[in-house]
Amino acid sequence: MDRISIDNILKVKSLQNELEHERAISLFLRLRIQVKVNHEYQPIREYLKNLILQYEGEHWSEKKDISDELVKESDQAELIVQAENEFYYERKKLIKKHLKKAGLNQNDLAAILGHRKSYMSELINGLRPLSKEDIIILNRLFKLKLEDLIPTFLNQDKVSHINDTLKALNKGELKLSAKDLIPQG
Repeated sequence: MDRISIDNILKVKSLQNELEHERAISLFLRLRIQVKVNHEYQPIREYLKNLILQYEGEHWSEKKDISDELVKESDQAELIVQAENEFYYERKKLIKKHLKKAGLNQNDLAAILGHRKSYMSELINGLRPLSKEDIIILNRLFKLKLEDLIPTFLNQDKVSHINDTLKALNKGELKLSAKDLIPQG
């Protein structure tokens, strides 16, 4: 999730692009539910709201400043975030299905992984990333495929860097496309 995650959102001074903007909106909406259970999320949610409003004020407030390129970037970011959210939702369903099958609940999984109950909720809901160790345990304990546990999307900057490097190396036949930004599966 890069910069826009619950782990480090308070360190972010401003949103830098449409993808961060869309991720901030998504996190803001997901935290709406979490705030009802744990009021500690309220300052994070308020901070996100301010970041979102600041970005929109700078990039979307004047109709004359809204370019076709900005709209295209926004549409692409929306697709990426939608795909990310779908991935986290499907992963959550898969984990819960296997917990139920094993006669376990989310609190039991928290104990198995050595996490607090609230932290486990954040992991399951995609608010925090699963650690490598958590992924390996889930893979081995429930025989889940790694590609069902690990988000495999790349950010736009990384795709551009790889494509530019391949072009410079005269390896133009190797190329990542826009679909590589969105999780496959």
